[in-house]
Amino acid sequence: MPSLPLHFRSATELARLLRAGKVSASALLEGCLGQYERHNGALNAVIVTDIPRAKKAAAAADRRLKAGKAKGPFDGVPMTAKESFDWTGTPSTWGDPRFRDNIATSDAVAISRLTDAGAVIYGKTNVPLMLADWQSYNAIYGTTNNPWDVTRSPGGSSGGSAAALATGMSALEIGSDIGASIRNPAHYCGVYGHKPTYGVVPYQGHLLPGTVQPGDITVAGPLARSARDLSAMMKLLAGPVGPEARGYALTLPPARQRSLKDFRVAVMVTDEQSEVDLAVQDLMGKLTTFLGPRVKRMSTTARPGFSTKEAMDVYVALLRSATSRRQSDAEFRANSGIVAAADPLDQSYYMQMLRAYVLPHRDWLRYNERRHQMRLLWDQFFDDWDVMICPAAASTAFPHDHEGERYERKITVNGRRVPTTDQLFWAGYSGCFYLPSTVAPMGLTPEGLPAGVQIITRQYADYTSIRFAELLEKEYGGFVPPPGY
Repeated sequence: MPSLPLHFRSATELARLLRAGKVSASALLEGCLGQYERHNGALNAVIVTDIPRAKKAAAAADRRLKAGKAKGPFDGVPMTAKESFDWTGTPSTWGDPRFRDNIATSDAVAISRLTDAGAVIYGKTNVPLMLADWQSYNAIYGTTNNPWDVTRSPGGSSGGSAAALATGMSALEIGSDIGASIRNPAHYCGVYGHKPTYGVVPYQGHLLPGTVQPGDITVAGPLARSARDLSAMMKLLAGPVGPEARGYALTLPPARQRSLKDFRVAVMVTDEQSEVDLAVQDLMGKLTTFLGPRVKRMSTTARPGFSTKEAMDVYVALLRSATSRRQSDAEFRANSGIVAAADPLDQSYYMQMLRAYVLPHRDWLRYNERRHQMRLLWDQFFDDWDVMICPAAASTAFPHDHEGERYERKITVNGRRVPTTDQLFWAGYSGCFYLPSTVAPMGLTPEGLPAGVQIITRQYADYTSIRFAELLEKEYGGFVPPPGY
């Protein structure tokens, strides 16, 4: 992106300039800090900083680069990280006042793998309470705004991450995703995000105090301003650590496709489980029209061998089972009472959530077995198709709404107020089944808001969905800075 200011260029381009001696790490850091000082007051994206430490790291990177001894592929590139990742000496609160004093004594593995490659971290970015919203606000740090429209959400739970990238405050970000928490903010803010195959990126250092085992479905993964950055970051982030690393090594297969003409593409524009706003459908339609004559084969009807309703039901059961350990004993007893007294025919999201919170293990095993049967049906589907493209969410970024509980709130889709939780479908259609998904910008709606396409591929084929995003970036369109930054 040579026409863009330095603070909006891709991390891989910045790394190339650094190695060529055309810019210094200290200057790049100052550029990001300038954006932070000018714009963070209105956005509240970066909520924790250690600038002196970052300046020392940038100076050290400059000395290495001058000596021709780059520490790694991102030596000298400035970054921020989602607040929930441990960064030594800073709080990891997950937006919860109970953990205000939870000060990290070491770095999360994901952060270490980026800083070991030379990335210069200067701050952490905002999240919702317990990472459980498509907005990013909490009682400790306040509300993060969308740079395209400050009255709207930047997404969540990696909302501060996406807002920082979109405004040039940072060149690299690390997020996490159990319910589109990487994909949704990338879509709302017009940047790139990759939800890796489950278990590929270590989760150590992204866990609540007293917890050592990552939950079901949830993953850590990269956000950036370029699909090429996602690929470069995944090469650093992926692979086992600790006891697992003694027993096995991970080798993600490279993408075998070199051009769009090598791709077999399935297309899904909307679904009855979560109707998609026409403004987003129109952008999906334009992209589909562009791809039609350029790909090897395309279908708008090909689907894996199960219903979308079953996919949603299984996902909600497993998702809310995965988050059920956050309940106190008193909350568990109260929820058990509500479920026991409820109408068994009540299939509202609220009741599905509460049933999952108190689900007997025997029933969980049944859901899990069906999940793995469906996972294998997805794998059969990808014998015939390389990627499925679909929306990342039901609409573009919605106005801030902090009233009541998340499951009570609604968003506007095609002029109707619908439950915001309906769009969990677009998170779980791949996430529940451990599949990698990449979100790439696909344009702006008539309102001037960005929308992203979600690119799903088979388990462990992370570089295939990223390659497709790289080709779209090259031939269709990529990151566009929001006006005024």
